[in-house]
Amino acid sequence: MGVRGLRGTNRRRPGAAPEWRNWAGTASARPVRTARPRDTAELAALVAEAAGRGLRVKATGSGHSFTGVAVTDGLHVSMDAMDRPIEMDRSRGLVTVEAGMPLHRLNRLLDAHGMALTNMGDIDRQTVSGAISTGTHGTGRSSGGLSAQVSAVELVTADGSVLSCSADRESEVFAAARLALGALGVLSRVTLRCEPAFLLRAVETPMPLRRVLEGLEDLVRENEHMEFYWFPHTDRTLIKRNNRPSSGGARRAPLSRARAWFEDDFLSNTVYEGVNRLGCAVPAAIPRLNAVAARALSPRVYTDVSHRVFTSPRRVVFREMEYAVPRAELPEVLRELRRLPERYGERVGFPVEVRFAPADDVWLSTAHGRESAYVAVHQYHRRPHEGWFRVAEKVLVAAGGRPHWGKLHRLVAEELRGLYPRFDDFRRVRARLDPSGVFTNPCLRRVLGPV
Repeated sequence: MGVRGLRGTNRRRPGAAPEWRNWAGTASARPVRTARPRDTAELAALVAEAAGRGLRVKATGSGHSFTGVAVTDGLHVSMDAMDRPIEMDRSRGLVTVEAGMPLHRLNRLLDAHGMALTNMGDIDRQTVSGAISTGTHGTGRSSGGLSAQVSAVELVTADGSVLSCSADRESEVFAAARLALGALGVLSRVTLRCEPAFLLRAVETPMPLRRVLEGLEDLVRENEHMEFYWFPHTDRTLIKRNNRPSSGGARRAPLSRARAWFEDDFLSNTVYEGVNRLGCAVPAAIPRLNAVAARALSPRVYTDVSHRVFTSPRRVVFREMEYAVPRAELPEVLRELRRLPERYGERVGFPVEVRFAPADDVWLSTAHGRESAYVAVHQYHRRPHEGWFRVAEKVLVAAGGRPHWGKLHRLVAEELRGLYPRFDDFRRVRARLDPSGVFTNPCLRRVLGPV
């Protein structure tokens, strides 16, 4: 349901500069130069050279963000060659990797060493640096997003210096760099806290939205990882509960290969693409199509290694806006969203995804200082999304919502400043590390203000 694409692309037309586009097609750039460093020293030399020539610099990973956070007209740094493991410290529960390593490779690496991330989002195509820099998160009663799992970072700053920081070394930079939108420099290495590999038992069940909201506190409290999808124009949801098996001797009991392919690949991607194309051709049919899609979801239970339960293959392209609201506000937010499509004549063919996170201390985290509920609204990429997002955003902003940094929203720096207690502290660190704005771009000027 929470469908995702793969990676950005570089395209060249005869006589034209290289063009970069994100996977969703919502952002593009024609940089003066694209570089692919192989190590930190080469990355630092590239940044110093570009800054000396007065060029802006932005790093790109998988191109997964919907915003223009990676857009530049100067030097585009592709991080895909910096994807090596540096150190695996199982005794301390730490792994250090180059920042361009994609999450799916990190998961395999950790698995081979008997380790795992405590929590992660529902896809694994992003790079480590891209995921933490934009606030990628999953759902968890007591485990936060990827930025909250960062133990140390290595950062190439605007003059080509290499800065290592952690809670004990350059602590202010570390507090800002765990989620920095690429505004402080280019991450070259990241150290993440991990734990011994573990299994998750997944229980997926259709449930009326009314029942979900009535039992919300119990559902969150009783499950390590709980999320649900609500299908607009209906009262139907699919609720997902992922917990570690209570028995220490539990074994893997994954979905059969045939069922996993049929439900997670064929139905959720191939068939769902066709359903959305039909909705484009006949928008009036979307409410009925949502009802059919919701009824087609059957209960299922399986147990597998954690990252295989957290993530799923996603290929259907869409637009997304996501806000983190105070958890206590969620029931009223969803009741209001439930009324919006019919009130404004919107036809919404994609489900609304709801996840949860504990409070954390990351300066620009959407869960900073408060227990949060994430509400993600989507629209198929061939359908107009602006009207649905505009009316939904009013409800989410009124509830005190903070927008996901990597997804579409309309807020600007002064509005965001009122939502984050450490916003000015972040901007102070930014001004110190990048006084001339080497790493800025139009997106960052809008959400962070000028350097």
